Amino acid sequence: MRTDSGQVVRLEDYAPSDYLIPRTNLVFRLGGERSIIIADLHIERRPGVEDSMPLHLHGDELELLALRMNGEELSHAAYEVTPQQLVLKDLPAEPFVLTIETAVAPTTNEKLMGLYRSKGVYCTQCEAEGFRRITYYLDRPDILSVYTVRIEALRAQAPILLSNGDLIEQGELDGGRHFAVWHDPFPKPSYLFALVAGDLARLSDSFTTRSGRVVDLGIYTERGKEKRAAYAMDALKRSMKWDEEVFGCEYDLGIFNIVAVSDFNLGAMENKGLNIFNDKYILADSDTATDADFANVEAIVAHEYFHNWTGNRITCRDWFQLCLKEGLTVFRDHEFSADQRERTVRRIADVKGLKAQQFPEDQGPLAHPVRPRRYREINNFYTATVYQKGSEIVRMLRTLIGAENFRAGMDLYFKRHDGQAVTIEDFLRAFADASGSDLSQFALWYHQAGTPHVDVKTDYDPDSQQFTVELEQAVAPTPSETRKRLLHIPLEFGLVGPDGDDVEYCSVEGGTVQRNVIHLKRRRQIMRFNGVKSRPVLSINRGFSAPVMVTTDLDEAELLHLAMRDSDGFARWQALNDVLLAWLKPNSRRRAPGTTNKDMVRALGLIANDASLAPSFRALLLSLPTESDISRELATDVRPDAVFAAREKLLASIAGANVETFAALYTDMTTSGRFRPDAASAGKRALRNVTLDYLAAHEGKPERASEHFNSATNMTDRFAALTVLVHRFGASDAARDALAAYERKFGSDPLAMDKWFQVQATAPGAQTVDTVRTLMRHPHFALTNPNRVRALIFAFASANQTAFHADDGTGYDLLAETILRVDGRNPQLAAKLATNFRSWRSVDTNRQALARKALLSIASQKGLSPDLRDIVERTMAGQGQVG
Repeated sequence: MRTDSGQVVRLEDYAPSDYLIPRTNLVFRLGGERSIIIADLHIERRPGVEDSMPLHLHGDELELLALRMNGEELSHAAYEVTPQQLVLKDLPAEPFVLTIETAVAPTTNEKLMGLYRSKGVYCTQCEAEGFRRITYYLDRPDILSVYTVRIEALRAQAPILLSNGDLIEQGELDGGRHFAVWHDPFPKPSYLFALVAGDLARLSDSFTTRSGRVVDLGIYTERGKEKRAAYAMDALKRSMKWDEEVFGCEYDLGIFNIVAVSDFNLGAMENKGLNIFNDKYILADSDTATDADFANVEAIVAHEYFHNWTGNRITCRDWFQLCLKEGLTVFRDHEFSADQRERTVRRIADVKGLKAQQFPEDQGPLAHPVRPRRYREINNFYTATVYQKGSEIVRMLRTLIGAENFRAGMDLYFKRHDGQAVTIEDFLRAFADASGSDLSQFALWYHQAGTPHVDVKTDYDPDSQQFTVELEQAVAPTPSETRKRLLHIPLEFGLVGPDGDDVEYCSVEGGTVQRNVIHLKRRRQIMRFNGVKSRPVLSINRGFSAPVMVTTDLDEAELLHLAMRDSDGFARWQALNDVLLAWLKPNSRRRAPGTTNKDMVRALGLIANDASLAPSFRALLLSLPTESDISRELATDVRPDAVFAAREKLLASIAGANVETFAALYTDMTTSGRFRPDAASAGKRALRNVTLDYLAAHEGKPERASEHFNSATNMTDRFAALTVLVHRFGASDAARDALAAYERKFGSDPLAMDKWFQVQATAPGAQTVDTVRTLMRHPHFALTNPNRVRALIFAFASANQTAFHADDGTGYDLLAETILRVDGRNPQLAAKLATNFRSWRSVDTNRQALARKALLSIASQKGLSPDLRDIVERTMAGQGQVG
């Protein structure tokens, strides 16, 4: 394992490579303990490069067996080699073929980068810098090469041999071995290379493109699990059709394969023509997957498929442009999911995720711009900022220039840059040219860290019939950025009248308003709307048109008016959330929460009873802000036990005041017949399960949840009941019986058991620290499997405020100890676990001291991976507040 501190890479230092590799031919002779890779690299000097320039090829823990140029063995004097680098000097002026023979050990590769073996299946993961663990190479995204790959293996061990592109040859070899040759005609960077070999089952289907080509579709899984890939296959076909209809993007090869593996650091990987997935995001049926799991399968299958154009056909010039493929593709998968399901509900869910993950990142010690200017370890920049905030920037761009101009800009982007490695500037230029817009101020969203805050004040003059809106923008300092520049912030708005309809105005002064969007460009901007006949209530940032924090001067009555009547569904949810937080925040500062507001509690009952609203929308409106949400809003001196107590008090008050409504809904929302994962059915289950928690809290006994668990016919209902039992009645026989029954039923299913680990890891209370330590010794738990670690350890640290932040520091100690154990095997996973310490400065001073001690226990260890050291040092050095 590399244990160096890692060199800082800077955007301003980017320079094109002196050499190109237009063709790459690879031969893999697979063996578990030792695999041999022979790479024929067709190399040519970039025009204008001096003859004396050496060739530096990247490596990582490689063993060099042989090196030839144009078929001739090279003397040791002709090159310098270490496991991390190969340097060649005195190279010919004309193109040449460099043959590199290396050896790797897939079975012992627990980093899950490069070539590794998972449950007998050979698999690769090359993004961001994993290809250098296979062979010495110019392992950077701007080196585009056409790949031809020959794979050889024992047929008994690996009857399936897969790589990128199309299969062009296959046959038998001596000794029970066989081979397959794959060719990808589209130039691609090394991070998109993929190989899979093993004994796998295939679910087969086909898709006919709009031009009439038939594409062979295959999803490979462990044998016996292929039927659970049916929903993923359906999602893939819908994704392919949607991308043709909405973005004009047609698939370009004759085959598209997906492979699901159980040991995988990421969610999935978009390798050209051969997507590799964490099996969590492929395998789904009613017995083992919740509605949320089905939605995730749909979204992630779409995301990886959409990368075929936004990421593969057009890729990044360098890793600083990572948001160019990820942010854009997240936007595309969000739009797909919104079209497949209920748009408002999906939008609220996406924003809740952004606020829970990206807002804390943007306000804490790990804050960085969507396009970073420097990094030490690129794996640590696959972040919510790059993905989620990057997506929101693309959404804002569409809002600014309009949907028609946005589509024209996408078309121009594809036309100009197909087959290229490009930058954010190239991307924005296409939209500026297509729309005739000046996007120079808007581009700052890519270059500046931090979540903007917009303060809004309103006033109405009945005599002049003028409604005034005063807006002021600000961004707090972030690590390495103390001076912030003014952003172009598009704020969709409405002036809401008594009946919920938007009132009209005849003119506006003080700034630009287009398509019901206020364009905030100055620090302070006063907008005057003339001809407004009565005082309206301002609905601002509708649809979450900009990823900003908004503070208004609206009182509770005005917010409840929006929550009950606004025509914009997102604004209704946001207004109600603001009302709830207005009570939760001060009461989370008190030793004992105060009395709840009757109007607020009554409003929740009216919403629950409003049959004109979709059940899924009502379920979201009835779901209280999480403890993490409340802590993020408090920002400083957070005391998790007090936050928990305040939230429980509010939930109990709402339940008590609306028990009859919730009981009726619990009955009315019962679904029967064959399980369907569609949005309408999932919405009914969501609303019923929300009322289950309210009713259990009011009744104070586990019988209803226990009956719900025992009668459940699908995982959504089963897991909802199990969560209520473990989190509300954890010491009861009913909870213990349910956990035991669940383990008996699903003990042999790792993905289902992840839920069993997760529900116990997130049970509130400091006693859960001991529970997690015990579960780490469970025979179904393994520190070598990322899914198990995420289900138990990451869930504990990220979603259990009272236990992770236990006031004796035991939660911090548990995480620190686990991080150090994982780092020796899997640095990426260890670094991801360490990000849970990013909020340590937001808690009270006693907890801060304990968290700092745990961080120091990590930092003081010798031999930390660059991944982990980077996160720990930035977490301890950076300033910021976060929930």
